[in-house]
Amino acid sequence: MKTFTGRVVAPGEVKAEALVSHGGLNTLASFQKALQFGDKMATCGDQNNTDLYGKQMAGKALCLPQTIGSTTGGLVLYCACSMGRQPACMLFSQPIDSLAGAGVILADVWLEGENTHMPVIDSLGEEFLNYVKDGMTITIKENGVIEVA
Repeated sequence: MKTFTGRVVAPGEVKAEALVSHGGLNTLASFQKALQFGDKMATCGDQNNTDLYGKQMAGKALCLPQTIGSTTGGLVLYCACSMGRQPACMLFSQPIDSLAGAGVILADVWLEGENTHMPVIDSLGEEFLNYVKDGMTITIKENGVIEVA
């Protein structure tokens, strides 16, 4: 087991299976099926992200460098949380971008209920993203410490 420490963007504790992307996450392309067509598993629809395409994102510890895409990114993350189709958590190797940060913080502040929560930690570093692999168990402690086993 290895531990990493990052900056808490949205607090919370969770234990989930890792899903790793080494490229940026296009939030709209990735979550479009979940938001528009009722895909409760949030199967990634971004054909340009070969790490995630076709994989279930809902309930996973989504490990990534950053998000990319249009200005809808924050709203997409907020909507995924409001519909209960969000990852269990999002773990960024880089600092979170302002659009994703806005969506994550609004979801954390505005939404209530266990099924809408999504802890987010950023600035975990490249070593984190190089170490974690799909299927590993991720545990987030409330203080921003990440355990990867």
